[in-house]
Amino acid sequence: MEYFKSGLKSVLGTPQEGLQPTGAETVERLVDRVRSSTLLDDRRDACRALKALSRKFRIEVGAQGMDALCQVLEMDRGDCEIVGYALDTLCNITASESFEDEEHPHLSPTSVGSLGEQFTEIFIKQHDNVGLVLGFLEEYDFHVRWPAVRLLTSLLANKPKDIQEIILVSPMGVSKLMDILGDSREVIRNDALLLLIQLTKGNANIQKIVAFENAFDRLFDVISEEGYADGGIVVEDCLLLMLNLLRNNTSNQSFFKEGSYIQRLAPMFNLPPEGDDTGWSAQKVSNVHCMLQVVRTLVMPGNPAQVTMSSQKAMKACGLLEILCGILMASGVPVDILTETINTVAEVIRGNHGNQEYFASVMAPSNPPRPAITVLLMSMVNEKQSFVLRCSVLYCFQCFLFKNEVGQSQLVQTLLPSSTEANLTTGQLLCGGLFSGDSLSNWFSAVALSHALVENPAQKEQLLRVLLATNVGSPPISLLHQCTMLLQQGSKMQSKLGLLMLLSTWLAHCPQAVKQFLSIPTSIPYLTAQAGSNEHDDSEELVQGICAFLMGICINFNDDTVTTFSKEKLRQIVEKRLGLETFLDKMGEVSKHELYSKAAKHPQLRPKQPSELLLDHEFCRLFRALEGMVVRALSSKPHSDLVNGSSEHSLLASENSLLLQYKELIREQDHKLQELTQTTERLTVEKSTLQREVKDLKSTLSQLRDENMLLRAQANTGLGQTTSGNTLGREAFHMLEEVRAEARRWKEQSEQKDSLICKLEEQVKSGVVSDLDTQLTLKSADQTIASSDIERELQETRQQLAATEEKLAELATANGEIEKMQKDQEDLLELLTDQDTRLNQLKAQLRALGEKVDDDDDDNDEDLEEEAEGCEDENSA
Repeated sequence: MEYFKSGLKSVLGTPQEGLQPTGAETVERLVDRVRSSTLLDDRRDACRALKALSRKFRIEVGAQGMDALCQVLEMDRGDCEIVGYALDTLCNITASESFEDEEHPHLSPTSVGSLGEQFTEIFIKQHDNVGLVLGFLEEYDFHVRWPAVRLLTSLLANKPKDIQEIILVSPMGVSKLMDILGDSREVIRNDALLLLIQLTKGNANIQKIVAFENAFDRLFDVISEEGYADGGIVVEDCLLLMLNLLRNNTSNQSFFKEGSYIQRLAPMFNLPPEGDDTGWSAQKVSNVHCMLQVVRTLVMPGNPAQVTMSSQKAMKACGLLEILCGILMASGVPVDILTETINTVAEVIRGNHGNQEYFASVMAPSNPPRPAITVLLMSMVNEKQSFVLRCSVLYCFQCFLFKNEVGQSQLVQTLLPSSTEANLTTGQLLCGGLFSGDSLSNWFSAVALSHALVENPAQKEQLLRVLLATNVGSPPISLLHQCTMLLQQGSKMQSKLGLLMLLSTWLAHCPQAVKQFLSIPTSIPYLTAQAGSNEHDDSEELVQGICAFLMGICINFNDDTVTTFSKEKLRQIVEKRLGLETFLDKMGEVSKHELYSKAAKHPQLRPKQPSELLLDHEFCRLFRALEGMVVRALSSKPHSDLVNGSSEHSLLASENSLLLQYKELIREQDHKLQELTQTTERLTVEKSTLQREVKDLKSTLSQLRDENMLLRAQANTGLGQTTSGNTLGREAFHMLEEVRAEARRWKEQSEQKDSLICKLEEQVKSGVVSDLDTQLTLKSADQTIASSDIERELQETRQQLAATEEKLAELATANGEIEKMQKDQEDLLELLTDQDTRLNQLKAQLRALGEKVDDDDDDNDEDLEEEAEGCEDENSA
C-alpha cells in the first residue's frame, strides 16, 4: 500500500501545502499524464491509479478518461501491463451494477444503475474500440485476456443488440471468442461461456457461426471433463449455451442431428444408485433439467416436421428414449425432474408410431407389473399429486394418442364389454376420473378421453357401445348418456367445460353420436338454457358459448332421424328462444377469450394454477374449424319459409352468417398476418445482414482500389528513387542502347584489326619483305600495334566491361532486358576471344621471325581473359 501511495504521489506530484485535491482534480491530472507523458512508465503508473479510482470516482474517470484509455489500447498495445490496467478500468466504468464505495451524492439509484449503459454507448460509438478489445483476446497474458472477456460481457449486458452487430461484422470476431473456450485457465473459460451465452441470445446468424465453429464438440468436451450431470455450474452454463444455439434455429438443429450429437446426450442421464438420498444435489437437478430442455428443443412441436421426425428416430436408435423411460419409472427422482422428463418423453413420441409403440410396451416395476401409461394415468387422476405433474401426464398421454389410431383403438377397447382385462385399464382409470368428485380429475379425464376420438370417426361410433352400470337392478346406460347427465348435474365450471369439450369432439362429424345425444330428452333444453343465460362471469361466458357451439354441431351433423329435434326444429329453437344474433354472439365470445388464445398456440398447456385450466388445444382447433360451418348451418333456410313471409328473419340470418364468415375470415387473416409479420421480420433481419455484407464488400473493394491507386502512384514516383519502375525501365533502355552501340563500335574496330592482320599474314607468307630494314619496319609497326594499340584498346575494353558490370548491377530487377544484354555481351565476348586468338597467332609468328614481344602484353591478355570470365560468371548469376 505504501508503494502504491508513493507511486501515486510520483504521478500526481506533491500538492501545495494545505490543499487537498478533489477526486475530479486527481482524475484530471492522471488523465492528462496518460495523454501527454512520453515515458511508458509514467503512463503505466497513471493507468494503475485510474484503475484504483474508477470504482469510487466512476463518473469522473468515465467522463474524463474514456478517450485516454482508448488511446492506450491503440498506442500501447504492445505493453500487456498498461493494457490490462486500461481494460480493468473500462470494466469498472461500464459495469451494469453499482459499487459499494461509489460516491454519487447527487444521483438517484436509478441513474447510478444506468451509468454503465451510458458509458457503454460512448465507448461503442467508435466501432474500432470493440475491435481492439476483440484483438486482445488473442493475447495469452492472463491480465489482458481475462479483463477483455469481462469487458465484452459488460458491453453485451448493457447494449446487447449493438454489440452483437459489431461483433458480427468484425473479421473473425466470433472465432476469436470461440478460441477462448479452449483456454486451460478455468476462470477465463468460464467467463467466456457466460459471454457466449449473452452473445447468442436472439441472434440466429451468430448462433449459426458459433455452431459451425465446432461449438458442440467443445461444449460436450467441457461437460465430459466436468463430470456430466454431477458437474458444477459450468455444466449448466454449457447446456444454456447449447440451448441458445438450438432453440428456434432449424439450421443448427439439423447440424446437431447430422453431426451425431444426439448420441452424446445419453451419457448425461446417469441416475444415482437406488436408495442414494444424496444423489440429487441442487446443481445436479439444474443440470439434468437443462439436459432435458436440450432434448425437447430438438423435438418440440413447433419445429419443422422433418427435423422432429429424424431427431425422434435418432433418439430411439441410440437408446435415449429408453433411458428417459427408465427415469420415469425410477424411484427417488425429484418431482420437477420427473415432470420435465414426462414432458420430454411426450415430445419424443409425439406423432412417431415407432416411438409410441415402444412407449406402450414399457412396463413399470410394480407387482403385478403394469404398463407405464397406466401408472402415469393413476398419477393424473390422483388429486394428491402435484398440479404440474398431473398436467405433464395429460400432455404425455395426448402425445401418445396424437396421430396414433392404434393407441386410440386400444384405449376404446378397454371400455367395451368384450374386454377381458383383469387389471385396471386406462379406460377404467379415465372413467373413474370422469365420475370423481375432484373437478380437476374430471377435466383431465374428459380431455384425455376426447383425444382418443380426434380425427377418428370409427372410434366415436365404437365409444357409443360403452355401457355403464348404475344402481343395482337398474339397466345400464351409455357413456354418452352418463356424460350428459353429469354435465346437467354439475356445478363446477371446470368439470362442465371438460364434459362440453368431450361431447363436442364426440358429436362432430358423427351423426350417430348426434342421434344418441338428441335422444336424451333433457339435452337440448339444457343447452338452450345455458346458451340463453345472462351471467357475465368469464367461465360462465365460456360455458354459454360452448353450449351454443354444441347446439350448432347438433344442427350441422343432424340426419333428422330424431324428429323432435330435426335440423329445422333446432333452427326454430335458436331463432325463437335465443335469437340468432344472441346465439352467434355467445358463440363468438369463445374465440375472444384470453385462455382460448393461449390454448390455441401450443399443444402443451402451461397453466400457473388450476383455475387457468379450462380449454384444450385440440378443442380450440376443432372450434376454429367448425365455427363457420355452424354459422352456415344456421343460416340455411328452406324455401317454404320465404313463401310464408319469414324473409326478414332469413335476411337477418343471412347477414349474421355473412358477418360471422367475415369474422372468421378476419381471424384467419390475422393469423396469416402474424405469420407474415414474423416472416417479414426474419427476412428484414436477413436483408439487413446481406446489406451489411454488401456494404462491407463494397468497402473492401473500395479499399483495394485505393491501395491499387496508391501502388500505382508509388510506382510512378517513389520507385524512381530506388532504380525501379517506369524510370528504371527508361534508364535500362538507354543503357542497353549504349551497350549495343559500344558493341557495334567494338565489332567495327575488330574488323579493322582483322583486315590489318590479314594483310600482314599475306605479306609474311608471300615473302614480299626483301630487306631487313623493311622487315624491321614491319616488325616495328606490328609491335607498335601489338604493344600500344592493343594495350590501349584492351584498357578501353576493361573500362567498358567494368562500366557494363556496374550497369548490369543496377539493372538487376529488369530481368527481361538483362537477358537481352547478356546475349549481346556473350556475342561481344566471342568476338573479343576470336580477336585475342588471332593476336596470339600473330605474336607467335613475330617471335618466329626473331622479334621480341613484351610479357606485359601476355599479362594484359591473361588479365583480359580473367576479367572476361568474371564478367561472364556475374552475368550468369
